[in-house]
Parts: sequence; C-alpha cells; structure tokens
Amino acid sequence: MKPPEPKSPIRLTRDTGTEESAEPLNLGTRVRELRKARDWTLEQAARQAGLARSTLSKIENGQMSPTYDALKKLAVGLQISVPQLFTPPQREQVNGRLAVTRDGAGTHLATTTYEHELLGETLTKKQMVPYRARVRARDMAEFDGWVRHDGEEFLYVLTGVIRLYTEFYEAIEMRRGDSAYYDATMGHNVVSVSAEDATILWVTSLV
Repeated sequence: MKPPEPKSPIRLTRDTGTEESAEPLNLGTRVRELRKARDWTLEQAARQAGLARSTLSKIENGQMSPTYDALKKLAVGLQISVPQLFTPPQREQVNGRLAVTRDGAGTHLATTTYEHELLGETLTKKQMVPYRARVRARDMAEFDGWVRHDGEEFLYVLTGVIRLYTEFYEAIEMRRGDSAYYDATMGHNVVSVSAEDATILWVTSLV
C-alpha cells in the first residue's frame, strides 16, 4: 500500500484554519460608519448627498432600502464609488505583529524532492507562507507531475544553482540572488543543477 503523500507547506498552513468566512454587510451600519468617519451630522451628510435627513436616517437604521438613485447620491456625497458602499471596512489591524524564526528552528517537512522549513509559524491568520527549501531533486522525472496550487509565489535563490520549470515557459536556470514571481496555479517544479543541494526561499500567498 502506497504511503500518503506528505502535505505541502501551503496545504498544511491552509488546513490550520487561516481562512475566515465573510460577514454579511449591513448597509445602514456601513453608511453610518462612513458618515461618522467624516465627522458629519445627519444634516450635513444628507445635504452633501442631496437627500432628506429623514431618508438618510431611515437608511442608517435599516428602515428602508434605498433606490439605486439614492445610492448614487450617497456615494457622490461621501466621495466614494457605489461599490465601496458595499465593501466591508478593513478590520482593525493588529499592530506590532512579529515572529522570529532562528536559523534551523522552523518546522521541517521532507519529501523526496524538497526539504521545507516553515518560517514565521507563530503568527496566525497569515496572508502568506514563507518557507526555506533545500532542493533535492536533480531531474523532472523525480516529480509526480506538476506542483500547482492557489495564489501567487515568490522564489529567491539562496545558494547553489536551480532550474525552474513552469508549465508555459522554457526552463530557466537561476543562481544565487536570482528571483522569480509567478502565478502558482501554473504548474511549476524546481531542480538543483549544482553539485550540492540548492537552497531557496519561497513565499506563497494564501489569498
């Protein structure tokens, strides 16, 4: 019986629950927040939008559904686009987030082709996955097809020489200091073409 394939750093991070479900948007609350962010009273906001104060009050309190014409007036008055009325505000950012991973102290995940070391693991709800990889593979035949996953990916060669294979481009030889940024849904594999195993830094987006 064939043993299960080890999980990739991207799959492992996704499985730890980094994704959150979107909360439904309350238009009235959103309009009130936009008004208060400008330090406007109901009267001031209504005048800016060309709406009756009572109409704006009803919209903010969820007592009426505005027509598209009213939405356009609101957007113009608030100096934003109509879609921005329905865009949730950015969540309050956590200031001072920091994770230090000492050399060699990350979690290691070994496969037949790579040895990954996960970095910055103590931070939750990350938007990207950084990890260092030792490239063991020397030939494309060592891979069971293309590696592909959601998101975008940045690759930086730390030591040695690699060859980056991608689904739609010719193979590219890369040396220390070289980098590549690509769509990770495109098939991609990396092999080491130097005498020693090359090492690379990978940063993969989770969104």
